Amino acid sequence: MDFAFGPEDERFRTRARDWLDEHVAAALAQLAGQPQPQPQPQPGAGHDGPPAPAPAPVPAPAPAHAHRAWERELGADGWIGLGWDRTHGTYGNRPATLTQQVVWAEEYARAGAPARLGHIGENLLAPTLLAHGDDTQRARFLPPIARGEELWCQGYSEPEAGSDLAGVRTRAVRDPGDGTYRVTGQKIWTSLAQEADWCFVLARTEDGSQRHHGLSFLLVPMDQPGRVEVRPIRQLTGDAEFNEVFFDGAVARAEHLIGGAGQGWRVAMGLLAVERGVSTLVQQIGFAQELDRIVRLALRTGAAADPVLRDRLVEQWAELKAMRWNALRTLGEASGPGAPSVAKLLWGGWHQRLGELAVRIRGAAAALGPERWTAERPYELDDAQRLFLFSRADTIYGGSDEIQRNIIAERVLNLPKESRG
Repeated sequence: MDFAFGPEDERFRTRARDWLDEHVAAALAQLAGQPQPQPQPQPGAGHDGPPAPAPAPVPAPAPAHAHRAWERELGADGWIGLGWDRTHGTYGNRPATLTQQVVWAEEYARAGAPARLGHIGENLLAPTLLAHGDDTQRARFLPPIARGEELWCQGYSEPEAGSDLAGVRTRAVRDPGDGTYRVTGQKIWTSLAQEADWCFVLARTEDGSQRHHGLSFLLVPMDQPGRVEVRPIRQLTGDAEFNEVFFDGAVARAEHLIGGAGQGWRVAMGLLAVERGVSTLVQQIGFAQELDRIVRLALRTGAAADPVLRDRLVEQWAELKAMRWNALRTLGEASGPGAPSVAKLLWGGWHQRLGELAVRIRGAAAALGPERWTAERPYELDDAQRLFLFSRADTIYGGSDEIQRNIIAERVLNLPKESRG
């Protein structure tokens, strides 16, 4: 595959880099609750040269209103929804080729720009609506996503149906009076549910249905007091990005059912293919930055002199390069049914090994706690500790390694299906 950046891509890169240089520092200052700095001129490095130094990391947690303001700023200047399929109409996004989308992702990561609150709506729901929604649904939901005004979360996993998504028990019953659906059930590990305005929910709409039959894909508003409850889940890192969400007769309008009643499995699988395909490229850019910090840590502490650790660093670098080119290849051509599962297996294990390597390089200090403790943040972690603890979940969330191997075995290698009796 010839995946090269052409002259137009480099002109697009310049526009993206200039915009980020002008806006990122102020956004980071606002997120940190600090006075906004005056824009500073950046070194004139080209694409082949070193990137401009990234701003310092923002302390967590950052105020949600500042994150929302950043989403609206991105949307106002056309940086949300790059390259959305325009076959069905224009929804306020900027035209961009596939290579230009990659360019934007690279420059966004290099600039150290704020973590996105709107990526679930932009990168998961929007492509799903373009593929499976109707014109009315696209016109209602895509423009607010492109403007950065409405945030989304994903209602898939449940306590008894995590990686095995076909086991969902949440039910949606059609109300014969007004034609709405009443959604009842529990979802778990729901990222950003505490900030989301909407949730796309996989629910069972046919009585007596089992497994992947009788499921529907519904768009449910989160602002329903007494009918939707969000409970944060405290993670090993001390953060609470994930949540439990309880639906108690939550109302979803019939016209907000995507792809038709009983077609939820088809729609959900289409969305997961997007989640584990295109978005992995952006993820890998963040991985590269983490690896670079760990290499610098090894050089600073002298751990790079250890031949075993040095070999491990080289292995991580080589594996990340291979993952990147594999992701680019699957974007540029039709990929088989096992490609998303292969990608998930590769990056989940890679990132977990990176976390283990980080604490080994950190040495005994990796076991030490913070110098100061607060009631709001009972403990603070350094980069190596946070990476190690968070990456423990990489081989579980988004579909466990066991489930991914089953998918490859059954759908690619045509091996007998696993018994679920």
